[in-house]
Amino acid sequence: MAVRLRLMRMGKKKQPTYRVVAADSRSPRNGRFIEIIGTYQPRLEPSVVKIDNERAVHWLQEGAQPSETVEKLLKISGAWAEFKGETFVPPTAPAPKQKTSSKKSESSSTPAVADDASDAGNEEAAPEEINEPEESVTENDAPSNDEDASASESQDEEQS
Repeated sequence: MAVRLRLMRMGKKKQPTYRVVAADSRSPRNGRFIEIIGTYQPRLEPSVVKIDNERAVHWLQEGAQPSETVEKLLKISGAWAEFKGETFVPPTAPAPKQKTSSKKSESSSTPAVADDASDAGNEEAAPEEINEPEESVTENDAPSNDEDASASESQDEEQS
């Protein structure tokens, strides 16, 4: 009997969830299975993968062949690395990019009075503001005309 690790579709219409199962390769997708190994919920953000690594490795050692999708899920859970005898490094989501350059230009063009008021509320903001002038001096020795024009425009807006 050829055993295959694959996904079994569950859930409602247009809202699938999957079970990761060990099943005979000749049985239909949602048909008879041998054992439930885990679950996969792709609709959640971030998607949820719950796999019993011990049982997954057991079936892989017995000769079960994973489908392409299940192989990816096993790599995420660490069962694939355990089966191959490698060290598992959990995947990390990339950090969201922050628009720090626009915030720095806005905070540097504001008057010193506003900076003092914001410093009183946020103690963590003080080290960042100390570093800002150093960065601007190292990047640009002389301010450009565009920065002077934008600074004067922002001051005009504040006065009116």
